[in-house]
Amino acid sequence: MKSTLNDREKQELIRKALEARRTAYAPYSHFLVGAALLAEDGSFYQGGNIENASYGATNCAERTAVFKAVSDGKHKIQAMAVAGGMEGGDPADYAYPCGICRQVIQEFAAEDMVLIVAKSDADYREFLFKELLPCGFGGESIQ
Repeated sequence: MKSTLNDREKQELIRKALEARRTAYAPYSHFLVGAALLAEDGSFYQGGNIENASYGATNCAERTAVFKAVSDGKHKIQAMAVAGGMEGGDPADYAYPCGICRQVIQEFAAEDMVLIVAKSDADYREFLFKELLPCGFGGESIQ
């Protein structure tokens, strides 16, 4: 896959996703997830997962970051990085967005949006978002 991101942007996104893990509130699962997105205008937004005793009220890190961006008027995501793992250590595996997050991201994804899943700044995988949600349901599906 040919990335639309330069190395500096990739490293900054990964760093911000790892940093956002520290803002996660996960007293039940102890699984901390951080996400960082790059809006089309070059601004960055971060989010951590926020758990709730009523699990259905929990919000994932990816949606937290997207909602922060959208509430600031940013409606196109150029790229996103996600990092997640158990509390008390660095991520041991890649944390991919869940189905609900993929649907929310789809709503605001630029055509060539890049999604990075990272364990560290040196250990990551990179995808075009449409590879992770082929045949996605978007606004054009209901017009």
